[in-house]
Amino acid sequence: MPLEILFLGAGAIGAFYASRVALSPDTNVSVICRSNYSAVANNGFKITSPQYGDYNWRPTRTFNSIQAAHESKVKWDYVAVCTKALPNISDDSRLVEPVITPNTAIVLIQNGLGVEQPYVKRFPQSTILSAVTIASCAQVSDGHVKHNRWTRINVGPYFSEPSPSPNVKDRATAQNQTFVNLLIKGGIKDAITDTHEKLQLVRWHKIAINASMNPSAVLSGGSTNEEMASDSELYTHLKGVMDEVLSTAPKVVGKPFPPSFASSEAILRSTQRNKSGSKPSMLIDWESGKPMELEVILGNPIRLAREKGFEMPRMQTIYALLRMMEKNRELKKQKGQTKL
Repeated sequence: MPLEILFLGAGAIGAFYASRVALSPDTNVSVICRSNYSAVANNGFKITSPQYGDYNWRPTRTFNSIQAAHESKVKWDYVAVCTKALPNISDDSRLVEPVITPNTAIVLIQNGLGVEQPYVKRFPQSTILSAVTIASCAQVSDGHVKHNRWTRINVGPYFSEPSPSPNVKDRATAQNQTFVNLLIKGGIKDAITDTHEKLQLVRWHKIAINASMNPSAVLSGGSTNEEMASDSELYTHLKGVMDEVLSTAPKVVGKPFPPSFASSEAILRSTQRNKSGSKPSMLIDWESGKPMELEVILGNPIRLAREKGFEMPRMQTIYALLRMMEKNRELKKQKGQTKL
């Protein structure tokens, strides 16, 4: 029997990885769409990529809701969650509950820290796989995903206890390796299998980038990453935030960063060379009037560090300012609706 895999959040990242996993002959890959449901249900996805070429892909099944996926009666081997993590607005672990069984492995392809906790609490019998990706993708129109050049994904099991039982650890490790193998069969050469501890360091390392670049783009009035990294004062600010995260993370995780992980200077040099003019995701959300991923990118890292006795004052300042900006914007919206 083929593996039954369900992707929740079939935007750019979800659709791209789903289309690659689907290349394996021993998989059925289905998706849950929201705003792009009609286009995908009628025509499938169109993927354009300089690395993988241009191709069309039609999912095994296309659903417009979790309930519809549940009513299909399919027993899902993997459920990949590719939505934005907004724990202050919605609990996606509760949303996916109808399609999860004790045998389902839940793959969280999401930004931020602490995204695993709601799923661990709600599904103690299920395997939780944590994934961090750097992939340059955009859905330029409904069902049309443009993939550019970066494609890297690290996947590792997440354990709620420091020393899980051998049965739990072996099962999660096997399910993790199977999922990574599917990505590799789909042409994702930089699909990497990690341990629990290594994957959490990968998450912290990406936080160093996201927590410096994303909020600063909003606070600086709409700057691109390259513009900020090329400005002397903002360079100093970005490096300060990154170094604060990179020096705190090993103390929280209990493991040092491997030597291969890029330093703040290396990250900023690379950013200066990227002249694409792309905007960070948090800036795009702010300009679109959408909620920003403040809690998982800023709030959770601050709280996790604080639990271990460490403070991150640069991060806390950014978090406080952006949270109030978002709160004031919502108040203005509510006042406007009241007047109407």
